[in-house]
Amino acid sequence: MAYEVPSLTYSFDALEPHIDARTMEIHHDKHHAAYVSKLNAAVEGLEVPACICELISDISKLPADKQGAVRNNGGGHANHTLFWEIMAPGGASAPSGDLAAAIESDLGGFDAFKTAFSNAAATRFGSGWAWLCVKEDGKLCVCSTPNQDNPVMKGIAECAAKPILGLDVWEHAYYLNYQNRRPDYVAAFFNVINWDVVAAKYAKAKG
Repeated sequence: MAYEVPSLTYSFDALEPHIDARTMEIHHDKHHAAYVSKLNAAVEGLEVPACICELISDISKLPADKQGAVRNNGGGHANHTLFWEIMAPGGASAPSGDLAAAIESDLGGFDAFKTAFSNAAATRFGSGWAWLCVKEDGKLCVCSTPNQDNPVMKGIAECAAKPILGLDVWEHAYYLNYQNRRPDYVAAFFNVINWDVVAAKYAKAKG
C-alpha cells in the first residue's frame, strides 16, 4: 500500500489572516507531499499498517536501514495529518465539555494550558512540534518534540503519549508571514483551532 497526503477540508486561504494561503499551499502540497513520497520509498516492499501512527509507534520493529527514514518521514506524515485536522476557520475560542474539564483538572485551566503550550512551542530549539497529549493514565500533558518526532514513538519521544493537538514550529510553517516572530505565529494559531475535532480525539484517546 502507499500512504497519501490527505485533502484539506478547507481552502488554502480559509485560515487567513492567521495563516496565509501561500504558506498553506506550500506546506501542504510541497512539504507534506515530500514526506509522504520519501516515506513510501522507504517502506516499498514491506508490509506496513494502513494507520501511520501504528507504523511509527514502534520503529524498532522495522529493518535497521529503514528506521531513520520512517522516523523522519513517517513522523512528518503523521504530524502534518493531525495538524490539518485540528484547524478550521472560525472555530470556538476555547474547548468545552469533557475536554475543558480535563484541561481544568489536569493543567490548571485554559489560561494555564495556553501559557504552557505557547511556551513549549516558542522555546523548542530549532525545528519541532508542540503538543497537547493524553498520557497512558488518561491525564493531559503538554510537551514538545524535535524535528518530526511524534509522542507515540516508543523509546524516541521525550513524552510518551497520544497527541490530540499539535503545532508545527518548523520555519516553513510560518516564515513567509511571520519571519522570525515565532511567538506571534503561536498566538495566531489559537484563532484557528478546531476544538470540536480536538475534543473528539481526546474522547478516542481516553477510550
